[in-house]
Order: sequence, then C-alpha cells, then structure tokens
Amino acid sequence: VQLVESGGGLVQAGESLRLSCAASTSIFSFNAMGWYRQAPGKQRELVATIRSGSITNYADSVKGRFTISTDNAKNTMYLQMNSLKPEDTAVYYCNTGSQLSGTYIPTRWGQGTQVTVSS
Repeated sequence: VQLVESGGGLVQAGESLRLSCAASTSIFSFNAMGWYRQAPGKQRELVATIRSGSITNYADSVKGRFTISTDNAKNTMYLQMNSLKPEDTAVYYCNTGSQLSGTYIPTRWGQGTQVTVSS
C-alpha cells in the first residue's frame, strides 16, 4: 500500500487548507486511517483518526477546526483544516492502521506534506 499526501502549502492565520491522502488500494479494507503531524523540534502527534467511514476522533488542539473524512470511490482520505493558526505549522502525515481498545496504532505512512501558517 502506498499513501501519497498533497494539499500542503503556505497560508495566513485564519485561512483554510484541505489535505488529501491518496491510497494505491481500496481504503474500504482499512480498519482505520489517520493524520499525524510533526512540528520542528517536537514529537509527532496524532491529529485525527477515522474508522468505519464515520467514527472520528480529534486532538483537543484541532477540535472544531479540522475535519477528517474519506471518499471510498476515490480511495482518498481528507483533512479539512479551517481557522488555521501558526501553531498548526508542521509536516502532516497520513497513515493507515488499526483502532484497538480506543488506541490508534498506525502501520503504514505517507511521505508527508508541509503546512506553514504565517501570523
């Protein structure tokens, strides 16, 4: 399985971006998918997960601003990011994985896409 992210870029605070993650195979078979991000000098953190097409979870820092979704027909996962803040600046990675007892465990990763939010 290959995952390819796109949609990153440079925006001003308050603007929006939509990230895409295209999979080389049907995403319908995945137990769960998610987005992580890693800012310079910080650990990689989980941003959002989705399973069964509609069960979603978000980090507190992005709740109400980010929306994760999938399009099975296009084998693509999305991350709609609104009201972006400078602290959202990071490399964003999509992944597939499993949701076990409330814990998301990623197994396959994309190469990442840079999101930079200027103040």
